[in-house]
Amino acid sequence: MKNNNISSSLMAILAASALLFSASTFAYNPPPPPPDPGPGPGQPGEGFERGPNPSVSFLEASRGPFSIRESRVSSSVRGFGGGTIYYPTGTSGTMAAIVVIPGFVSPESSIAWWGPKLASHGFVVMTIATNSGYDQPRSRATQINSALDYLISENSDSRSPVRNMIDTDRLGVMGWSMGGGGTLRVASQNRLKAAVGLAPYDTISFRNVDAPTMIFACESDTIAPVRNHASPFYNEIPFNTDKAFFEINGGSHTCANGGNRFNETLSRLGVSWMKRHLDNDTRYSQFLCGPNHESDRDISEYRGNCPY
Repeated sequence: MKNNNISSSLMAILAASALLFSASTFAYNPPPPPPDPGPGPGQPGEGFERGPNPSVSFLEASRGPFSIRESRVSSSVRGFGGGTIYYPTGTSGTMAAIVVIPGFVSPESSIAWWGPKLASHGFVVMTIATNSGYDQPRSRATQINSALDYLISENSDSRSPVRNMIDTDRLGVMGWSMGGGGTLRVASQNRLKAAVGLAPYDTISFRNVDAPTMIFACESDTIAPVRNHASPFYNEIPFNTDKAFFEINGGSHTCANGGNRFNETLSRLGVSWMKRHLDNDTRYSQFLCGPNHESDRDISEYRGNCPY
């Protein structure tokens, strides 16, 4: 009986010691912290993803995932010739803004296809008319800047349909012909996050372009021949600037305006460029970097400095 009592006492002492050791270990080795949730708002690497995971069929569809509304801008507005604002519904949060400008002696309607196309993918877009059809690329660059300023002012106007919808730090521009020349000029002014030139026409060098820039060239363009305009413009853009060049097979000067047989190609690439660079959405890189673009019957030549 005495031995049993000693054994029981010994077991109790050992159990108490184990409990104290466990408590001590827990005190000096707390549970690991929760996983890092990733970059928060305003931190490097932040994306502004909006919409479902993209696919080729998704990008080539006639419209994106969002319904849109539009609002006319009077031709009496200061700095440019008026236009149309397209904006998505059924989504929240601020979004990037894009201005689209036409070419020489051409109306807003010549590039209007891009307005609802881009807006339905989650951008505020304004297609504009110019002060005069005869305005040269330098003047068109000034008008682009006026249009961007107008959108920024609309963002804080209580009467505006796009009030508080625009992230004024994420601006893009798209332009056709001389409007493309104006676009590349603004892309050299450290103001844009993305630019797209549609068969651009100009007479200057673009060695100072600092915004990620895509150029659509039209193979059979006799107004802005590729060898004199789109091709050297692309080559002049610094290599450390994200850039891409797509020549549309057999296309005339209006090949990149949309509303034509090249819609699927224009949509897939143009939307992907804006989503990747304005929204920092890397889900769209797969449609820009990786595919054998020249296997597409609508693309006769591709150049780019992937990855991005």
